[in-house]
Amino acid sequence: MNEQEPGTTRAAAAPAGRTTPPADATVTPAPTEDGAGPGLVDSQAVDTTVRSAAQRSRTFAGILVNTALANITTSFLWFALTFWVYLETRNVIATGVVGGAYMLLIAVSSISFGTFVDRYRKLAVMRFAAAFTLVVFVLAGVLFLLTPPAAMSDLTRPWIWVFALVVLIGAVVENMRNIALSTTVTILIEPDRRANANGLVGMVQGLMFIVTSVLSGLSVGLLGMGWTVVVAVVLTAVAFVHLLTLRMPEEVRAAATDAHGGFDLRGAFAAVLAVSGLFALILFSTFNNFIGGVYMALMDPYGLEMFPVEIWGAVFALGATGFIVGGALIGRFGLGSNPLRTMLFAVIAMGVLGAVFTVREWAWLYVLGIWLYMVLFPFVEAAEQTIIQRVVPLERQGRVFGFAMAFESAAAPVTAFLIAPVAQFWIIPYARSAEGSAQLAPLLGEGTSRGIALVFLAAGIIMIAAALLAFLTPVYRRVSASYARVAADATAAGAGDEGPGGGAPVPSS
Repeated sequence: MNEQEPGTTRAAAAPAGRTTPPADATVTPAPTEDGAGPGLVDSQAVDTTVRSAAQRSRTFAGILVNTALANITTSFLWFALTFWVYLETRNVIATGVVGGAYMLLIAVSSISFGTFVDRYRKLAVMRFAAAFTLVVFVLAGVLFLLTPPAAMSDLTRPWIWVFALVVLIGAVVENMRNIALSTTVTILIEPDRRANANGLVGMVQGLMFIVTSVLSGLSVGLLGMGWTVVVAVVLTAVAFVHLLTLRMPEEVRAAATDAHGGFDLRGAFAAVLAVSGLFALILFSTFNNFIGGVYMALMDPYGLEMFPVEIWGAVFALGATGFIVGGALIGRFGLGSNPLRTMLFAVIAMGVLGAVFTVREWAWLYVLGIWLYMVLFPFVEAAEQTIIQRVVPLERQGRVFGFAMAFESAAAPVTAFLIAPVAQFWIIPYARSAEGSAQLAPLLGEGTSRGIALVFLAAGIIMIAAALLAFLTPVYRRVSASYARVAADATAAGAGDEGPGGGAPVPSS
């Protein structure tokens, strides 16, 4: 990987929308909006005049397809692991621990991932992540092959946990590619089309869910976990080879950045604080993920109680087509003039769906609720990405995306770790008792999963209340105003002059 030139001066934060210094100034102090200190502007690291916008879009499409294949593969193995662990143990604590560990590993590693994305060229980061994941998946296959089946299914012995941890490490490192992908949107896509590009990313996520949920269930049910790992290794190798053929000449070199070491938490925090209200936006998304942890821990057990594993994979795939619909809507219409407002409306609607899609143990209601929830999910993700890509300079975007991923990912495992044992030992037994079933029947109907339905209802109500309160906060007004101001400055400067730094012009030579 090609690191930026050493000796780069440290600085606090750079604003978006400032004019570029002379072309011979690689690193130039620039005052921030709040006067907190100088920032970095590297106007020569990226040159969007090398190729036309259409050519850059085609390159982005190639990177997106490659990332889709990689994400499909890691999700295929991740879904299979979740299904397999539950079927081996029939214990929601086990699935909660596996899901929570995955999110916790992402939270711990995301700052480092963002730091490396800022320090190195984006394709180099993607290639490193692909190679690392390939090696780790091979190791997982060897471990599964050498461990006796009886030992692998025993929760009191370490092997199932070691195997799960190795798989999760490979899947987590793959997330470094997703941070790099968000920065390639900034480099390759024109500012007024970035929301649409982020919508395409949402479509890819939908395709990932559809393919992996179907194939993971079939693979575990028909082939077993061992052959599932083999399939994941082969597909990871294919994605890595394809990635070696891609080129991105717009990134002349790694942008000069104040990122240092492998875990630049201080720089990431400074970059977030440089944009008024951005930290609060991340905190809101973090709170939203606290609620998401409930669904992460309990959605698969609910579905697996209702359907056989092979059928559940197909059912979840049907619901996940909503991802494609939501991403397509964003790709066609964008997110409007205020992505934050769009995001909050989507969160409110998701809360309503989360509260009602299990009020009766009806298969069609559960599938419809999942589908509508998935339609809305890309709006939340794309809105946050679009805001960051607009208001944060490119040389800090990796750490900002990593910081956001760390905070938001840390929330879900906390809830998963808490709600899984509470549901397993108290809520589910209460709902299945004669007294609990009678008390819940008027509200939630009858069925074996009424305890999980009660948890989903409470989580949805909390999500609705949080989004409604967010509309009333000063932070909502500040972030909305900041986004509108940078967009207006970019429009005034002219679309042909705005470059990848969220408003910094790119030289024409």
